[in-house]
Amino acid sequence: MKTMKLVEVEGALLAVEYEANHGGTATPVLFLHANVADRRMWQGQWDWLATSHPVISYDRRGFGESHTLSPTPHSHVADLWKVMDSLGYDRAVLVGCSMGGRVAIDAALAQPDRVRGLVVVAPGVSGAPAPQHCDSVNALMNAISAAAHQGDLDTKNELQARLWLDGPLSPPGRVEGAIRQLFLSMNGSALRAAHPGMASEEPSAWEQLEAIKPPALVMWGDLDLPHLQERCKLLAHRIPAAQSMVLRATAHLPTLEDPQQFNAALGRYLGSF
Repeated sequence: MKTMKLVEVEGALLAVEYEANHGGTATPVLFLHANVADRRMWQGQWDWLATSHPVISYDRRGFGESHTLSPTPHSHVADLWKVMDSLGYDRAVLVGCSMGGRVAIDAALAQPDRVRGLVVVAPGVSGAPAPQHCDSVNALMNAISAAAHQGDLDTKNELQARLWLDGPLSPPGRVEGAIRQLFLSMNGSALRAAHPGMASEEPSAWEQLEAIKPPALVMWGDLDLPHLQERCKLLAHRIPAAQSMVLRATAHLPTLEDPQQFNAALGRYLGSF
């Protein structure tokens, strides 16, 4: 049965959703959301996976149903451990998309004994070189910055949907209907949330990728930002014994666009343990 609770961390209450009632002894799977989403981005994985594994997802500070009590310096990795500790889990498979992938990588380097497996989807990487974009991507990013400067959050939200949901080189509005509305709801909530305070910079992971110990799966959509696709190929090469998977006809959030394709890849990975 899916249960929701608030986990107290310094300066905030984190909204944590979990389901642990199954008969097996499988390792818990903990989902970490992107910066343009919240824990709802994993709804297409929940019912499928909860039949075989304990499942956890939570909203980071400033997202979804988490509450900022006061702007406070914080560590996303420390918050992750606090969530796991609150549920009594010493280890978990971490599944992170974008910024959630960055948190997962930082966590796997900080305390590898607590990370049974590592699945990252177009992850951020602390310390990675600054990307070089083509003119069309730069134009879209400049438009997003201009909307933010003008305080036009609705326009910023729509433009970010073009960048992250449609894919920057795809036709605007490629992804429609309920998926687009969910994106606009998740990202719109984050754009209007109270600032949670500054997150600490974890030690650069870019120089340490070869030190990642847990078995890893690196995934990316073939409609995502070109530099992220190239970075993912490099990650799969540099992380020891990493597997890789290209998710066809998807951009930055394949769990929303094509949950069956994503779930099939995740299921094969989990079945290899």
